[in-house]
Amino acid sequence: MKLLRAALGLALLPLLRPAGAGEPISLGLAIGGAAASAITGFISYPRLYCYFRECCLQHHDQRAVAALQENLDKKLFGQHLVKKVVVKAVKGFLNNRKSKKPLALSLHGWTGTGKNFVSRIVAESIYKRGLQSKYVHQFVATLHFPHAHSIDTYKDQLQSWIRGNVSICPRSLFIFDEMDKMHAGLIDSIKPFLDYYELLDGVSYRQAIFIFLSNAGAEKITEVALDFWRNGKSREDIQLTYMQNALSVSVFNNKNSGFWHSTLIDKNLIDYFVPFLPLEYKHVKMCVRVEIESRGYTVDEDILSRVADEMTYFPREERIYSDKGCKTVDAKLDYYYDF
Repeated sequence: MKLLRAALGLALLPLLRPAGAGEPISLGLAIGGAAASAITGFISYPRLYCYFRECCLQHHDQRAVAALQENLDKKLFGQHLVKKVVVKAVKGFLNNRKSKKPLALSLHGWTGTGKNFVSRIVAESIYKRGLQSKYVHQFVATLHFPHAHSIDTYKDQLQSWIRGNVSICPRSLFIFDEMDKMHAGLIDSIKPFLDYYELLDGVSYRQAIFIFLSNAGAEKITEVALDFWRNGKSREDIQLTYMQNALSVSVFNNKNSGFWHSTLIDKNLIDYFVPFLPLEYKHVKMCVRVEIESRGYTVDEDILSRVADEMTYFPREERIYSDKGCKTVDAKLDYYYDF
């Protein structure tokens, strides 16, 4: 560490000290040359270089999965299936130096159940800058692909964007939001990048990660959850295998899913269909508590309950699940606290 500080100090010396009027240029070159010689070893070392600048991650850092697990445990409520599959999928993929294809996760559920939150946490676990990283690319269907008559143009642009960015960084992360509003057939344009090819035009896509977010399939997820509740079973007893199979069929046959008759599903290129269960009253209260604490306020149990009570729930008579999950918690808290 002392050597590092000394080398950095020597390297920065010409920049920190103003040059004298009669100072020969050769002196500056000599200092620069000495500094370069002193730090050649560590500047060329990728991990040290990446300490100062964001780099494309080529290998798995054990801290990434630990951070992912910790954040999901602390901040994601009522989603035991999500925690299990996302952590295992990401950990296994990052640890696999010989992956045969990119990782493709498709997250499904009602608004406010945590899909965007989980995709953000995955991004932050891999790159310090998270969604702001130049190696993380987010697409929103209604923003980036709004016009049905421009599908062919979108396909070309999307393919070029993915090809160009994976060429720069094999460990690129692509997030597609509002898949249920995606024009049918558009997502199939990236099928070659998700397939089992070693190289496509000299580029390997096997280290890339694709995450799709959609409300499609939420009805099926809710149906299963309600059946368990009505039969007196715990939501924690819902098995991932059954939910994934039901989801893939539901999404494939849904014309408004973005995956309608998609080759990504037909060719089994989606690795995991991840179901986000509807949130119960107790989960909404957990969201309210975390939001209050994150803003530095002492939790007022009366306000916490009031905010949770003001949310709307379904079915109308039983009032079991929040129809907006935790999505409007932030706005409702503004009414009670002068933030």
